[in-house]
Formats: sequence, structure tokens, C-alpha cells
Amino acid sequence: QVQVVESGGGLVQPGGSLRLSCAASGFDFSLYVMVWYRQAPGKQRELVASIRSAGSTNYADFVQGRFTISRDNAKKSVYLQMNSLKPEDTAVYFCNTLRAILPWGQGTQVTVSS
Repeated sequence: QVQVVESGGGLVQPGGSLRLSCAASGFDFSLYVMVWYRQAPGKQRELVASIRSAGSTNYADFVQGRFTISRDNAKKSVYLQMNSLKPEDTAVYFCNTLRAILPWGQGTQVTVSS
């Protein structure tokens, strides 16, 4: 069964950190560019960061220098280390491939608030 399961979200104060995890199964994970997306209430889903199989990365301008994406192909997992969190980072975070070909998981809620 092809699926992704996101975890690691929570409530954090501005300036805090969280580490999100995405566990994938049912497909050849190492072949795909993996992406973290997010969707805030009332807004469209947007790309946050992507990582190629060999490890090269790209980031949206709004997270550059604060977030770090990484992956472990042996564990079929992708991670998002989020530092210096801001209230505007509040959203549900999802992982998928670059072309979003996988069934969407339930995501993990990140809330940044004092």
C-alpha cells in the first residue's frame, strides 16, 4: 500500500523549533524527489522544501535559512527541521513527491503561538 505518514507537529512558541518526520511505504522511495508542503487555513497548499535522492535541496524563500530538509533512503523517510518558527508558519504540513503523485497523508499540525 502506497502511503506517507507525517508526524512531529505540535504547539510551539515563536522562535522555537520542531522536527517533522515523514515515513513512506509502498513505492521505491529512493527514486523520487521528496517535498514538504504546507497548507494554512484558507490558503492553498504551498511547497516548503524539496530534496533529491542524492541530497540536493531547494527551499521556498519564506523558509530559507530557518528550515532544513533531509532524507534517509534506507528508512524511506524525509525530515524537516524547523528553527526560528514564526506565527505565519502555522499550517498543516504534508509530504509527497514533487508532482504530488502519492495519496495525501493526514499531515501534521504545526501551531506557532505565544
